[in-house]
Amino acid sequence: MSATLAILLIVLLVLSLCGGFAARWPDAARLVHGGCAIVSLGFVTLAVLSLAMGGGAPVLLPVGPPWAPLSLALDGLSAWFLLLLGLVGLACGLFAWAHEAAAPPARLIPYPLFLFGMALTLAAADGFTLILGFEVMSLASWGLLVARAMETRDASARDAARLYLQFSLFGAACLVPAIGLLGGLAGDLSFAGLRAAPPTGWVAAAVMTLVLLGAGCKAGIWPLHGWLPIAHPVAPAGVSALMSAAMTKVALYVVARLVLDLGGPAQPPGWGAALLLLGAASALIGALRATQEVDGKTLLACSTIEHVGLVAMGLGLAAILRGADLGPLASVAAGAALLHALGHALFKTLLFLAAGEIESGAGSRRLDALGGLIHAMPLVAGAALVGAAAAAALPPLLGFAGEWLLLQALLSAWRVGSLWVQVLVAACTAVAALSAALGAFAMLRFWGLVFLGRARTPRTLGAQEAAPPARAALIGLAALLLLAGLVPGALLALGAPAVAQLSAHPGLVQAGLWSVGPSMLPGYQPLGVALLLVVAAAGLAALLRRATPLAPARGPVWDGGFIAPPAHLPFGDPDTQASASGFAQPLRRMLGGRLLAGREHVTGRPPGDPNPARIDADWHDPALPALLHSLRTARERLAGAAERLRGLTIRQFLALAFGTLLLLLALLVLLGQRGIGP
Repeated sequence: MSATLAILLIVLLVLSLCGGFAARWPDAARLVHGGCAIVSLGFVTLAVLSLAMGGGAPVLLPVGPPWAPLSLALDGLSAWFLLLLGLVGLACGLFAWAHEAAAPPARLIPYPLFLFGMALTLAAADGFTLILGFEVMSLASWGLLVARAMETRDASARDAARLYLQFSLFGAACLVPAIGLLGGLAGDLSFAGLRAAPPTGWVAAAVMTLVLLGAGCKAGIWPLHGWLPIAHPVAPAGVSALMSAAMTKVALYVVARLVLDLGGPAQPPGWGAALLLLGAASALIGALRATQEVDGKTLLACSTIEHVGLVAMGLGLAAILRGADLGPLASVAAGAALLHALGHALFKTLLFLAAGEIESGAGSRRLDALGGLIHAMPLVAGAALVGAAAAAALPPLLGFAGEWLLLQALLSAWRVGSLWVQVLVAACTAVAALSAALGAFAMLRFWGLVFLGRARTPRTLGAQEAAPPARAALIGLAALLLLAGLVPGALLALGAPAVAQLSAHPGLVQAGLWSVGPSMLPGYQPLGVALLLVVAAAGLAALLRRATPLAPARGPVWDGGFIAPPAHLPFGDPDTQASASGFAQPLRRMLGGRLLAGREHVTGRPPGDPNPARIDADWHDPALPALLHSLRTARERLAGAAERLRGLTIRQFLALAFGTLLLLLALLVLLGQRGIGP
């Protein structure tokens, strides 16, 4: 299997080369996107076979650094995330086939490299290959943003690409020393060698910190999430879906691999506390921001922050429970994280592709410029409804199963004896529940403003339905969300090797084909829930039909009590409909003031003044400005220190170099005494 995976990676490199001929070959774009879709289907097949039959031995490639060649292997954990990547890549390839037939070479060259980098990260069997794939993924996605900025000539797109590059370089600067600390003085970077000698003491704390900073900034974990709502909406819809649904999960895979798998099962319960706490903060901030955004793709990007936080909470809780020797409960938390990662990949891809169809058909991403699209784009509206319902964690869709398992694990974590853990988990449980409610409101607001009500612009009435390839992608994702939501137990049974790697427990969440749930906790039977909902809906429809004496008739759209629109607004006055900011106002007043620096200022009019009163509302996420201010201050101080170094004499320079050498030798002695190395 590893050899087949290597062949698929080589095919992606060839497709990247083919993208360079797009200027002279009209069919190059379709070849690249169609080839990427076929390779993604190969990823899905390999992942399922690996999960069902077990992975193979690592394959050594004839390339790599002088000390060791690159090595590839598939185990349970990497195969699960490769399955996720393949499904997202297949859907995005079909969408791009319909919309990117005339894509320039600047976008076609990095697109296969983006998939290549993500797949290489997941297939890596040593630390160097993992870092190489992670950085190829980062640079290729940055190249896609730069290509988009060059194509649109938009200054905000250039700024987004520059900000994204800065975060990518910061992630590399943190992950490289984390891998080095894991390898120690022995220098063995293979996963087998790293797993045999897990870090301890301050080295373990340093590894945890560096991994959370390096991979967490790429995943969008608070407070390093500020780039995500800025960079993701800049890219085309298919690339945004890949970044939001797949790239963030690859970053979470790096966290799971380095912290839970290679970090060893003997870490203390506090090992996952930071990940649990940061995940809870990400879920709350992301969900709250999603309720405030007025741009559709920015809203979906903020929703990604929320769901990434929920997955991080599952991983952190699994580490805590594993450290407390509660293996069965750790497997529940790990299963929740893996299941929700897969669910988020599916429904976020569906929503981003639907947002791309909306922008292409209606000509806008702003919620206040849309409305009534359910009549012009019924298929897109139905698919988006399934995706929004899954994102809102409504049963029996797949988005509910992962959040339900996470809640069960949180409610059962009182079995950990430490009081501080119990208090932390109780607070995180409340935050998770609040985040789920806010996320559901954000999805209701998104779908209602876009598809319901009256059309706010003439362009909206002329929107066209999705093309056949994109239609197949939307329908396929919606069907997967429903079918996978009905059999989450079968999915967890397939992912048993990945759950065992994360929880260090050979057992699995007790799961059947139609149910899921551990033996010590209440179970969830999605098929029963689905049948109950169908019966309730059918009964309600029959009751309404019997209670209604007259036949249904179509009438004019309700105008909300306003007077008839003037002649120059034949499609109705947009101001008579609920706005995106109006929907968000109650939450902005309750929570936005403290968490998002929200403010409102009402300008009244004196009696007799016919002019309307005015309300000015504003908010911003303070995390990114604070982070950029800190970096700017640190850069200024480093520049000042460099200026002072220029004035040193030769004797002072020699003394500084000698002191640095002594410090490094002392550090080597300390590492040797700690047992890090041969």
